[in-house]
Amino acid sequence: MTELQNMSDSALRAFHDRVCEEFDAFRDRGLALDMTRGKPSTAQLDLSNALLRLPDNVDYHLADGSDARNYGGGVHGIPEARELFSEVLGAPVTQIIIGGNSSLALMHDCIVYALLTEVPGGATPWNDVKGAKFICPVPGYDRHFAICEDFGIEMVTVGMTGEGPDMDEVERLVADPLVKGMWCVPKYSNPTGETYSDDTIRRLASMKAGAPDFRLFWDNAYALHNLTEPRREILNILGETEAAGNPDRAFVFGSTSKITFGGGGLALFASSPANVDWLTARMQKCTIGPDKLNQLRHVRYLKDVAGLDQLMDRHRSLIAPKFEAIYEAFDKHLSGRGAAEWKTPEGGYFISVDVPDGCAEKVIQLCGDAGVTLTPAGSTYPYGHDPHDRNIRVAPTYPDIADVQLAGEGLSLAVLVTVSESLLAARTTEKTT
Repeated sequence: MTELQNMSDSALRAFHDRVCEEFDAFRDRGLALDMTRGKPSTAQLDLSNALLRLPDNVDYHLADGSDARNYGGGVHGIPEARELFSEVLGAPVTQIIIGGNSSLALMHDCIVYALLTEVPGGATPWNDVKGAKFICPVPGYDRHFAICEDFGIEMVTVGMTGEGPDMDEVERLVADPLVKGMWCVPKYSNPTGETYSDDTIRRLASMKAGAPDFRLFWDNAYALHNLTEPRREILNILGETEAAGNPDRAFVFGSTSKITFGGGGLALFASSPANVDWLTARMQKCTIGPDKLNQLRHVRYLKDVAGLDQLMDRHRSLIAPKFEAIYEAFDKHLSGRGAAEWKTPEGGYFISVDVPDGCAEKVIQLCGDAGVTLTPAGSTYPYGHDPHDRNIRVAPTYPDIADVQLAGEGLSLAVLVTVSESLLAARTTEKTT
């Protein structure tokens, strides 16, 4: 039994009345805090302002002497950029594509192309298969789910275990030949922050799939976004799938959107030679090539993996205190009361909070009333429906730290109001039945 559950009716009523007064006083401050999305703060964006001065007005040539301002070079991206991100993606240069600024756009396009043209190993396009499905670990990323929903791909959910998705359930589901893909955020998952274990990754790489053209959409968006030291490392999915005899299984995605500029970064893709050939053949029909000048300026600014690590250390110094500010508010108001459970991730951009069943929507509504805007309830589940109405995604990176502290206080008070009210209502129901 938790502290709130152990309270007598009169004590719980008094507690509820007190936290309602505290919440009303908080609401009267008239705040306007946006915690809806995991965006870099202005201070984080300022870290990369040197990009705006690159390349300078003299040296806009690539290593091979070609002019980055002109056509040419193909759709793979410039060799220097592919080399820069080779270690991050875990693939040789020949198996890497550097695109525009959005990895989500690459994911979207891969699904569209797979719906319209057969992927390596497949006999027909996915669109020719009635009832195509995707496995979706939950809680998960709303924009992944939105792509599937937009194209009518059925989403089947599996829970997270602390070491990644429930692999017994994944292996059961993937035996169905209608299951064509699976969303994965393997490092610092959105929103739980958990990292896939070695065993989970090996099982994903080697499991028997009913569809020969099954694909892991491996969105390694937070590969470099550590909040603690030492940095976490995960197995290379491309190496594991090749070793398991499934070399074409994984599409690996990444980006610099939260490394340099969210609106002016680079999208990254790596996969098997067959998959890269398949994707570039599709891309060649819609573009002559990516923004080579932007790729060149990233290479000149970041230089190498050491340069990437140094920049990410500076990001961590700005972000980590904001996460700590949320934890401090939760510890102060919520610890031991049984009103919420939360993750303390080692990296990524989010904190996942679970409240008792049936309470998340009300908590988020109260926060909105008090000027603390959170991601809508249900967003971390397919179709915007959390069957338990309990998960809340907190994105602390964008506001300044003083506002993050206020948001943590407001969210905590909203949780206490909602949960104590729910307990009182349940007790009243019990007495009348």
